[in-house]
Amino acid sequence: MTFDRHQAQQRVDDIQAFERELERLRGELGPALDAAALAPIACHHQQLLAHYREQFDVDCDQQARGLSLGMRVASLLGALALAASVLFLFYQFWGYLQTPAQVALLIGASLASLGLTVWSARRDGTGYFSKLAAMVAFACLVLNTVMLGQIFNLTPSDNALLAWAAYGLLLAYACQARLLLAAALICLLGFIAARVGTWSGLYWLSVGEYPEHFFPAGLALFAVPQLIAQRRYSGFASIYRVFGLLALFLPLLVLSNWGAASYLPWSPALVEGFYQVLGFGAAAVAIWLGARRGWGDTLHTGVVFFVLFLYTKLFDWWWEIMPKYLFFLLLSLIAVGILLVLRRLRLQRQGGATA
Repeated sequence: MTFDRHQAQQRVDDIQAFERELERLRGELGPALDAAALAPIACHHQQLLAHYREQFDVDCDQQARGLSLGMRVASLLGALALAASVLFLFYQFWGYLQTPAQVALLIGASLASLGLTVWSARRDGTGYFSKLAAMVAFACLVLNTVMLGQIFNLTPSDNALLAWAAYGLLLAYACQARLLLAAALICLLGFIAARVGTWSGLYWLSVGEYPEHFFPAGLALFAVPQLIAQRRYSGFASIYRVFGLLALFLPLLVLSNWGAASYLPWSPALVEGFYQVLGFGAAAVAIWLGARRGWGDTLHTGVVFFVLFLYTKLFDWWWEIMPKYLFFLLLSLIAVGILLVLRRLRLQRQGGATA
C-alpha cells in the first residue's frame, strides 16, 4: 500500500494508541496475556516505525510532536517574513530601475521562486521548506501582476483573482500547504463574487456592495469535497467546507442587520427579518449536517454563527429595555440550553454508533 506522510503519521498514532492500551491491559490482566503471541506484533510495529521515521520523518513521541509544531509555526512565520522582505526589497530599489529591468526582475523573481519550490519539494521530505518556498512563489506572482499592471497602466480586472487562485491551488496541492489553499480559496471567492456582480450589471470592484454575490461561491466551495475526494490531502476538505460556510454565513449576518444592501425588492426591515430567519435555519442545518456526517468543522461553524445570530437578535430586542445583569443572565441560560441540545445530539450519535 502506498502511503503519504499524513497516512504514515496516522498509522504511527494508531500503533502508539495500541501500545498504551496494551500497557493498561497488562496491568489489569497480568499473566493472562500471552507474551509470546504479542512479541511478533511488537516486532512488526518496531519495523514499521523505523520505516516510517526514515521515509516520512514522522513524529513517534510527544516530544517530536511538540518540535514539529514549533517547526510548522517557524515555517509559517518565515514564509510571511520572507514574502514581506521580497515586497519591501522591490519597493526599495524600484525607482532606480528602467522598465525593461523592472519587467525582467518581476518575471525572474516568479520563475526563481517557482523553481525553488519544485527543488525543495523534491529534496525536503518533511514539507516545511517547500511550503515556505511555495508561499514566497505565490507572493511573487501577486506582486508580479500588480506591478506589471502599474508599469503598463493596465485596467484592473477580476481575471487576476482567477490567476492567483489557480496558481495558489496548484502550489497548495503540490506541497500540501493548507495556508496556501486558504489564500487561493479567498481569491476564488472574490473572483466568483465579482463575476456574479458583473452579470448583474455592476463594476467588479463593487462586489462588496451586495453581499448576496458571495452565495454562489460559498455553495460551490462547500460542495467541492463531496464532488472531488480530498482524502490524500490532510485538512483540505475541512478548509473547503469552512470557507464555503463563511461565504454563506457572513453575508447572511450582514444582510440580517443591513437590509438596504439586498437585491430583494422589499423594505429593509422585511429583508432583515427574512435573512435572520434564513440565517438561523442555515446554521441549524449546518449543525445537523455536521453531526450526522461527523464533520466537526461544519458543526462548529454552524454553532458559532447560530450563537452570533441569536445574540445579535437578543441585543436588538432587550439591551435597551432590560437590566444588564438580567440580560447577561439570560445569555448564560441560553448558552446552557445550547450545551444541553448539543449534548443530546452527541449522545444520540454515540448510541447510533454503538448500535
